[in-house]
Amino acid sequence: MQAALPRILVVGGNGFLGSAVCKAALSRGMEVTSISSSGTPFKTPKGHSPAWVSKVDWQAADALKPETYSRLLPGVTAVVHTLGTLLEDTRYKKALSEGNVPALVGIVASNVFGSGPSGNPLASGEGRQDSYETLNRDAAIRVCEAYVSSTPNVAVDGPRPFIYVSAEDIFRPIIPTRYIETKREAELHIDQKVAGNPGYRAVYIRPSLIYHPHFRPLTSPVAAMLDLSATIHRKVPPGLPTPSGFLRSLASTFPSPPAPQSPVSTSPLESMANALTIPPIHVDHVAEAICIAADTRRVDVHGVVGVAEMRELIGWSQKGQAQASTHVSTNV
Repeated sequence: MQAALPRILVVGGNGFLGSAVCKAALSRGMEVTSISSSGTPFKTPKGHSPAWVSKVDWQAADALKPETYSRLLPGVTAVVHTLGTLLEDTRYKKALSEGNVPALVGIVASNVFGSGPSGNPLASGEGRQDSYETLNRDAAIRVCEAYVSSTPNVAVDGPRPFIYVSAEDIFRPIIPTRYIETKREAELHIDQKVAGNPGYRAVYIRPSLIYHPHFRPLTSPVAAMLDLSATIHRKVPPGLPTPSGFLRSLASTFPSPPAPQSPVSTSPLESMANALTIPPIHVDHVAEAICIAADTRRVDVHGVVGVAEMRELIGWSQKGQAQASTHVSTNV
C-alpha cells in the first residue's frame, strides 16, 4: 500500500467544534469526511456557507449504528469524535449561537432543577436519545468499537488515532454531575477498546470553556472573566490565599462521598476551583490541537490532553515565559 494523504473522519463535523476541526484539517492538507444525523453541511449561525465547506465530504449517519458509516472507516487515518452535549436539553446550543440570554437561563435552570428532558433529576438517561449517556458516552463507544474493528486499506506511519472530545471538570454544580461522569465513563470504555491493540491509540481532548466571539457570543464575557481569574491565580505567590485555594480547603474539610461506582471522586467545590484556575480556550485552538493529535506520526500524543497540553501542542507561549516543553499527559 502506498502512503495515503491523511484523511480524517469527523463525527459531528457540522457542529460548533466539529466544523472548526474540519476547517483546521483542510488547512493542513488533510482530506475530511464528516458524519452527522442530517448529513447537512455546516452553516454559520447567520446561515452562511464558508468556502471551505465545499471541500468536505458530508455524509448522513447515526453514530449509534455502525452499519451506517462502517464503510468509511477502512479509508481514514484518524477518527475525531466531537458529538456531545453540555445539557440534555440541546436547545441551549441555539440559544448560545443566537446570544439569547433569557432562553439560555431558562434552559439551564430547567435542567439543573429537574424539569428538563428527563423530568426527574434522579432518573437514569439510559436508552434516551437526548441523554448524557447516549450523547456523551454510548455514541463514542460505538464509533470506537467499529473503528478498532475495521481493517485499514491505507498505509499509515503509526497507530491510527481515535480522538474523543471530553472535558475538564469545571462546570459543576451549575451543570449536572452526570455530564462529566459520562465523559469519564466514555474515556474508560475507549481505553479498554484500544488497550493492547498496537494499531490504534486513544486521545482524550479535555477543553475547559470553549469560546468564539461570533459563533457563540455569550461565551466571550464569561471566557474573559475566567481567563482573568486564571491569570491572577497563576501570578499569586505561593502560600498566599486564593479563591480556588479556599474552595479546595472547604472541599477537604467537608468532603462529600462520591456516588457508588462514579468515575468522578471530587466534589463540586473542586470543580468550581478548577474553573477559576484553568483558562478558557478558543474553539480554533482546540481544533488545531486535535489536528496535530490526528497525525499518525505523533505517537507521543496519547491519553489525556488538557488545556495546558493543547497550548503546548499548538506552540502557545505565555507572555514573559519561555516556550513550554512538548510533554503530553497520559493519565486518564
